[in-house]
Amino acid sequence: MGSERGFTLLEVLIALGILALALPILLGLRNWDLDLHARAKELTTATILAQEKLTETELGALLPLGETGGEFLPIPLGSQATAEIANRPSNYRWKRIVSPTPLPTVREIKIQILWPRGKTDEMVEVSTYVFSASATGF
Repeated sequence: MGSERGFTLLEVLIALGILALALPILLGLRNWDLDLHARAKELTTATILAQEKLTETELGALLPLGETGGEFLPIPLGSQATAEIANRPSNYRWKRIVSPTPLPTVREIKIQILWPRGKTDEMVEVSTYVFSASATGF
């Protein structure tokens, strides 16, 4: 009977101390992972919306120099309503900046997508250059 051993009180207290330190750290990592996942989803959505605006800009009429902006429509121009499109995010805004370049027939177009994240606004910006045929008189 003297050969049976159990954990001493000191060993149990040390194990509980290690557990008390490890659990908050692990829970914090999980919260950080969830935040990273949400941010990646927001960035992906913003990038897709920026591509949509960029394509709309390239296919549309010649844009005047300056800045325009607005909200995204519930259904993109030229699209039919589907379940996927009906769930478009509503908190994203866009801004289009058309600037001159040193070449008179080329304009720089920047598309900025903005959305609220916490107390600040996040932003994704894409840019391209377009040929302005009307600047040459053709």
